[in-house]
Amino acid sequence: MSNIFKKYTIAHSPDADDIFMYYAIKFGWTSINKKWKMENGKLKYKFKNVAEDIESLNQKALKNIYDVSAISFGVYPFIKNEYALLKTAISFGYGYGPKLIKLKGKKLKPNFKVALSGEYTTNALIFKIAYPNARIVYKNFLEIENAVLSGEVDAGLLIHESILTFDERLEVEKELWDIWQELAGNLPLPLGGMAIRRSIPLIDAINIEEILIKAVEIANKHKNILANMLLERNLVRVNSKILDKYLNMYANEKSIILDKDQIKALNKLYEIGYKHNLLPCMKDIRKYMIPEEYKNVRFQ
Repeated sequence: MSNIFKKYTIAHSPDADDIFMYYAIKFGWTSINKKWKMENGKLKYKFKNVAEDIESLNQKALKNIYDVSAISFGVYPFIKNEYALLKTAISFGYGYGPKLIKLKGKKLKPNFKVALSGEYTTNALIFKIAYPNARIVYKNFLEIENAVLSGEVDAGLLIHESILTFDERLEVEKELWDIWQELAGNLPLPLGGMAIRRSIPLIDAINIEEILIKAVEIANKHKNILANMLLERNLVRVNSKILDKYLNMYANEKSIILDKDQIKALNKLYEIGYKHNLLPCMKDIRKYMIPEEYKNVRFQ
């Protein structure tokens, strides 16, 4: 076995749940399984992390830039040939999600001007289905609240921690969760996950996915310790109270590995997107994931 490690880039957004799920790797908490180590005992993979806003990551996934990347589920049908969808580090809403906000008392016309966080975000996909006449502009998610407050746009769709901290002069026009329920029934709201380049050797891709699963598992098991470390290092944009609430929403036991309801929700998202001519056709999402049986056959 070689003692030369392999280098891969893991890209994630700077929002608290992505950082939380990644930093168990950054802090060296995942070097456990012997399969992931070299003869000298060190982890056989060296990961470089890059933090960019989610739409930048979506756009770069379209260009096949990063080895492993956080993505919006809404972009995946466009990158399925180059990237496999990972089963971990996933974010779903359960009775909550992005919020369409406006100035208090403002009435929205059918063709209202709205700021969204990116063309390929999942929230943009669902929004376009619900509001086909809206005039859309795209902004960095950190700029959306001020765009609404200034009157530059009539409304904005808040994501990430902003859904918990927006200005008291604003009110919620519509919860994305409610729109999703109208479209898909009683399924969790798909938001984002991670994808890995198909050009990466399969056994490495399997190992990387296992390392990420372990990272999310460990992060959840030691949530208080890791959250405090992130706060002490100024790695998140919110205070401890907001961080705790946000992590309970988007970085929890439901983030560790895709379950049956989440798979159903993704398939429903892609079915609806295709029906409205917003997405390429995609069938069962499980066909686009890493085939674990390869490892079992190879090493049995």
